[in-house]
Amino acid sequence: MSAQKVEENALAFVNEVRVAGRVSGVPEERELPSGDVVLLVRVVVDRPSVAGERRRVDTVDCAVWAKGLRRRVSGWRPDDMVEVEGALRRRFYRSAGGGTLSRVEVEVTAARITRRATTG
Repeated sequence: MSAQKVEENALAFVNEVRVAGRVSGVPEERELPSGDVVLLVRVVVDRPSVAGERRRVDTVDCAVWAKGLRRRVSGWRPDDMVEVEGALRRRFYRSAGGGTLSRVEVEVTAARITRRATTG
C-alpha cells in the first residue's frame, strides 16, 4: 500500500488502514446525486477475545470508488474473508429530512479475497 503522508514542520501525518475480516452482506452500488458511483461493503472484524466475555466484533464500512476495483469487489459474497487497504475518510451528506449527516469509512485503494465463503 502506498503511504498517504503529509510533511509539516518535520512531522509526518499518516492515514493508512488495513482491515481483514469477513464480508457481512452483498456489496451495494449507489449512484450519488453528483453522478459519482460508489460501492459500499461492510467488513466484520473479530476483536481479540477476553476470558469470560462474549465474542465482540467491529463492523467497518468501506467505500470503493475506482471503477476496476468496484467491479472486482462487487463479486464478493457474504462470509468471504477479505483484506482491504486504504484511508479513513469522513463523508458528509444530506439526510432525507434535509439535515447534514456524516459517516467515517475506509476509502479502499486495494482489496483482495483471502478465502471464499463455503456454500452450503
